[in-house]
Amino acid sequence: MPDTADLAADKSSPGGRRASGLRLGVDVGGTFTDLLLLDEKNGRTYMAKVPSTPQDSSVGVLNGIEKICRTAGVDPQNITEVMHGTTVATNTVLTSSGALVGLVTTKGYRDTLQIARSYVPGGLGGWVIWNKRPPLAPLEFTIEADERMDARGNVIVRLDEQAIRRDLEKLLASGIEALTIALFNSYTNDAHERRIAEIAREIAPNIPVSTSAAVMPEMYEYERTETTVVNSYVRPVVSKYVANLQGEIQRRMGGDVNLRILRSDGGLSSAQGAMDQPVNLLMSGPAGGVAGALWIAKQAKIKNLLTFDMGGTSTDVALIQNSVARTRRETRVGDVTVRAPSIDVRTVGAGGGSIAYIPELTKALRVGPQSAGAVPGPAAYKKGGEQPTVTDANVVLGYLPSDAKLGGDMEISRELATQAVGKIAETLSISVEDAAEGIVRIVNENMVGALRLVSVEQGYDPRDFALIGFGGAGPLHANALARIVKSWPAVIPPGPGVLCAYGDATTRLRNEASQTYVTLVRATSDAEIGAKLKELAASAAKELTDEGVSTKEQTVLYQVDIRYKGQGMKLTVDITPADFAAEGLAGVTRRFDAEHEQLFTFALDAEHELVGLRAVVQGAEKSFVNPEAARDGTDASAARTHPTRIYADGAWRDGHIYDRGKLKPGNKVPGPAVVTEMDSTTVILPDHVGVIDDVGNILIWPADHKNAR
Repeated sequence: MPDTADLAADKSSPGGRRASGLRLGVDVGGTFTDLLLLDEKNGRTYMAKVPSTPQDSSVGVLNGIEKICRTAGVDPQNITEVMHGTTVATNTVLTSSGALVGLVTTKGYRDTLQIARSYVPGGLGGWVIWNKRPPLAPLEFTIEADERMDARGNVIVRLDEQAIRRDLEKLLASGIEALTIALFNSYTNDAHERRIAEIAREIAPNIPVSTSAAVMPEMYEYERTETTVVNSYVRPVVSKYVANLQGEIQRRMGGDVNLRILRSDGGLSSAQGAMDQPVNLLMSGPAGGVAGALWIAKQAKIKNLLTFDMGGTSTDVALIQNSVARTRRETRVGDVTVRAPSIDVRTVGAGGGSIAYIPELTKALRVGPQSAGAVPGPAAYKKGGEQPTVTDANVVLGYLPSDAKLGGDMEISRELATQAVGKIAETLSISVEDAAEGIVRIVNENMVGALRLVSVEQGYDPRDFALIGFGGAGPLHANALARIVKSWPAVIPPGPGVLCAYGDATTRLRNEASQTYVTLVRATSDAEIGAKLKELAASAAKELTDEGVSTKEQTVLYQVDIRYKGQGMKLTVDITPADFAAEGLAGVTRRFDAEHEQLFTFALDAEHELVGLRAVVQGAEKSFVNPEAARDGTDASAARTHPTRIYADGAWRDGHIYDRGKLKPGNKVPGPAVVTEMDSTTVILPDHVGVIDDVGNILIWPADHKNAR
């Protein structure tokens, strides 16, 4: 345990409490809320885990802050920054609990959301069972503005202000809770959108207004309208949550503490930015895990990773190549798709709380996506749960020892877990151990399917990547998944159960500016495109500068949306300002051809066409580094606590339980073994070895692999 006297002394240090350098990362999951406190000055970390409070997740956040400060002996007033990954926006969409949205479109485009795109999710017969979800902005609350811009931003029809004022008065008095303004071609000239917003705020200053050119200044009127409507739909809920949380945090920690919210693309947003454009938070929660994995990978000098974040309700997977997480320009939650940047995370309904059951019709064992969640939770948690879950199966198999304490203080019951899994065993007429192993194997295959989505189906061989397992349940399954997909080593980072909070605490402020720019590459020049990208970078940098990030601390990345002439789809090419200055558009087209061949196995001998330009600006990377411990010998026996047995491959195997806090770099842990720590439990299967690296990761290899010897 760190010496907390150093922390207490920081409060009286010159410059006040900001000299303490304490940053708090907070991640809210479906079952647990995880917190990680970073002490930059002394290179120390503190972790805490508390049950989530689904009815109001801010309660769990505040409970966690109280617990971690008490555990570390830290005065909350010493914390300077709180970085928070939240699922509030995601859950608002999934539960259809957002605002009643009114919509203003250009005359003749009232049905934009109803027409949508001719795409039906699912297989070839998906249309048979698909029930189209009603638009988030109902047609009866949609009005038309008599105005029109052309594709170059010239006014064709002037805005009829008298008519739109009259229609807005009726619409704003109809009971709507948020307003979206999405006019045709407004991405080229948003003068009419801004004027309508001014009129709306005059009439109803308490109703939040979102304009499409401010949220997504790009072409394609349906995607732009849908994205802005979703922004309006979640805005009141997110704004209330963030404002209340910020107020309570400032009350407890002082008025100058900074609350940052994690964006879907892995960057940080200011609290005000999150309230204004919450559409960028739809994948905030999963992005924290990928950000944490990136941080750990850099410490361990691993460049290619498959990330595997298994919590109590779901599992998120992503791919990192050359220390960069793959991103996409679209974010999908349920059956809602918006044009907002996000890390390419795929989610399956497979978690520790996933319920195992046997359908009456098929009599075949199934697992999830239904979850016991935080309340009542798995049977083993002794909170009243009775249905068998993946966690209960892990307890029966000995993977999760019954004397382990989740979060440091939550006891689990092997007896209750056995009773729950026994229902499956009795129905199938097999032993309770075989039933438990069947549950675990099925949930593993579900998660392998998600891993294939981000690797094989994107043109990547999973054998070229390591697999990093984290989340409360990830380390229990990482060894088994790596064995299936042949991704070695399986990496278990320090504090795997709170890695999402680690990601929240170590990410950077981020903002971007974009514009649609459709032209053939041969019809423009490096100088022209370079000038436009510099303008976008200056625009994106303004918010960071306003947040106190100096220009010297800011880094810039250019993104160019490009396609072959005649294509409907496009790809996004990343290029640094230095590389663009050296290579120009020739470098962009070369990168596009390589990416196209990676994804689709071919590149065309055809003209290239630019579609859009974008500049991404980030603040300085956090300087916190985990101190490396001195290397020890390979013998890990000093970390053994007592013998144990685990059930693997149809038989009980003798092994040992290890205390992770006593493992040293260089130690080797032969399987079968169970490694316990406060926030998670790691399983090393028979015929595998866990090697402790210089920064404390457990690297699991097959016993006959050269790196395991």
